[in-house]
Amino acid sequence: MLYYAEPVARLIEEFGKLPGIGPKTAQRLAFHLLNRDPGESRELARAIVDAREKIRYCSVCSNLTVNDPCNTCRDESRNRSVICVVEEPRDVVAVERTREFKGLYHVLQGTISPMEGVGPDELKIKELLARLQDSAVREIIVATNPNIEGEATAMYLARLIKPLGIKVTRIAHGLPVGGDLEYADEVTLSKAFEGRREL
Repeated sequence: MLYYAEPVARLIEEFGKLPGIGPKTAQRLAFHLLNRDPGESRELARAIVDAREKIRYCSVCSNLTVNDPCNTCRDESRNRSVICVVEEPRDVVAVERTREFKGLYHVLQGTISPMEGVGPDELKIKELLARLQDSAVREIIVATNPNIEGEATAMYLARLIKPLGIKVTRIAHGLPVGGDLEYADEVTLSKAFEGRREL
């Protein structure tokens, strides 16, 4: 970064720390901001600081929120007998976009991943179990990603929750809409067969 003035080099370096941002993209972002109206840069900086200072985790479901508990947990119209368990806050947004699920959520803040040193104690599993004590919850829908970590987490949760007399289900996995059988890998195709339903 010796080619750039120190503030520009620092800006490129900071952008480069963001996930999915390589050196070229960091450089493009930095120059984009420098070529825009200074007010836009101030608004971006304000939005970042604002989000860091105002956003916290909901004490009930561990989703991102300004108010505690979050709007979803306070919404009396939601079905309180079903909790959808997801890995990250962005997964809540993905499920909400479907407009199909009307229950509550619980965000684990990750998955069990021994390779990365993440065990059950690093996740919000204790908090989930605490929610199940003396509650009206009849079903837990595990909506973790269909990868090794997501499957391991789903199995772990099922072993903990089933003895409580609560139904544990897993979202179906398989072929995407518009996908072709010939391009599907064996695992995806086998999951599609497992998740088949009667017509």
